[in-house]
Amino acid sequence: MRESTDTASPAAKAPHGIADVARSAGVSSRTLRHYDAIGLLPATAVGDGGLRRYDDRALVRLQRILLLRGLGLGLPAIREVLDGELDDVAALTAHVAWLERERDRLARQLAAVRTTITRLRKGEDMNTDDTFDGFDQSRFRAEVEERWGADAWQRGTTWWDAKDAAGKEAFQAEQRAIAVDAAALAASGDGPASSRGVALARRQFAWLAQATPPAELTAERFRTLADMYVADERFTHAYEWAGAGAARALRDAMHAFGDAEL
Repeated sequence: MRESTDTASPAAKAPHGIADVARSAGVSSRTLRHYDAIGLLPATAVGDGGLRRYDDRALVRLQRILLLRGLGLGLPAIREVLDGELDDVAALTAHVAWLERERDRLARQLAAVRTTITRLRKGEDMNTDDTFDGFDQSRFRAEVEERWGADAWQRGTTWWDAKDAAGKEAFQAEQRAIAVDAAALAASGDGPASSRGVALARRQFAWLAQATPPAELTAERFRTLADMYVADERFTHAYEWAGAGAARALRDAMHAFGDAEL
């Protein structure tokens, strides 16, 4: 929101100058001006000499922008997420949950690496549990094998390991983009069988089919995965960070798509 014509000064309306905000956030003033120009983070007011100033609400929005950039989203996707999210507290609470899980995981990894250094210095034998604490990528293995067969986990692992870094990043970027679409569907009020819902479910199916043979990605399996996105908080956050209701909107769209087209 730009400065109005009332008598309040820009500094009173927005006490944070662009230089202070840039320094504290670790970004350049040029970046903030670019965010303003594209409508991602409009300055709250413009003071003497065209100096941009920001209020507390703008600081909250910038914090969210930086969090979403940390997840790898591009600026258009970030704007879509923020414009579709009305409750900053709910959105930031979801971010806190994710950050706390990451903090705990990284703390365990840090402790494991420190233990390794100590043992190497002392010439002590390694211990597999201590060495790989916080690195475990197979914590869902039993669950996957129980649901979809003894070789399901290994096939998925082999597929993932065969990808180069660019392929892995592209796969993860597509999942984040799907989360943004799911949040947009939730915010729009369109139904799961709407054109937006069908497009979302079709995109999710194509994403899953990269790792799962199409013949095995049955309607039942597709719906089971959809239910997990809502029932299991480990998976819910993979979508809810993009906006409240994203996981539920995706689940409903996947169910509708599975019933109609699989």
